[in-house]
Amino acid sequence: MIKVAIVEDDARIRKVVTEVLDSARDCQCVGAFADGATAVAGLPPLAPDVILMDINLPDLSGVECVARISPQLPGAEIIMLTVYQEPETIFRALAAGAHGYLVKPVMPRELLEAIRQIQAGAVPMSPGIAREVVDFFRRQPTAPVSSTPMEEARLGPREQQVLKLLMDGLIYKEIADELGISTNTVGTYIRRIYEKLHVNSRREIISYYRGAGG
Repeated sequence: MIKVAIVEDDARIRKVVTEVLDSARDCQCVGAFADGATAVAGLPPLAPDVILMDINLPDLSGVECVARISPQLPGAEIIMLTVYQEPETIFRALAAGAHGYLVKPVMPRELLEAIRQIQAGAVPMSPGIAREVVDFFRRQPTAPVSSTPMEEARLGPREQQVLKLLMDGLIYKEIADELGISTNTVGTYIRRIYEKLHVNSRREIISYYRGAGG
């Protein structure tokens, strides 16, 4: 059972999302919060697997809330669920520790699928958001994998291929299509890469390689 918590100031949306979660065979709503301060205090004891986070909260912003919660719940996956589509907001949320980004309104089936995908290692994003992220990373100069032989020795050949595509800014589905494997398999490779390089996100990988001289 996937334990899910909601941080959303709109009471109607909180109620609808709670009902959607509790009606699913594999999800359970373990908490619902109307503001960031209450969420920061109340989420850690609940230890949710997934957190659905709005950005426009009445006290802390959702981005600040993510930044405070992430260190306390390093194993939780955070999906931003918001109307905001501006690139700056997207990247601030991802940099703070969010793992996915969906634009409202989100259909119940889409929401549940995103929760299942993120638990399988994927990065659920609305199509327009995914394109913004891909375009951003493709504009960034990155070091080639071959410039870090110590890390190459740790990674198998397929993991090196996945890492190169990840560094190029491809999302899970694009990596899967490029290599002819499933998105779940891509997620498995990326989890292994994160473990071997001792990082938790694509952002940390980029920082890691730049720090290594890229």
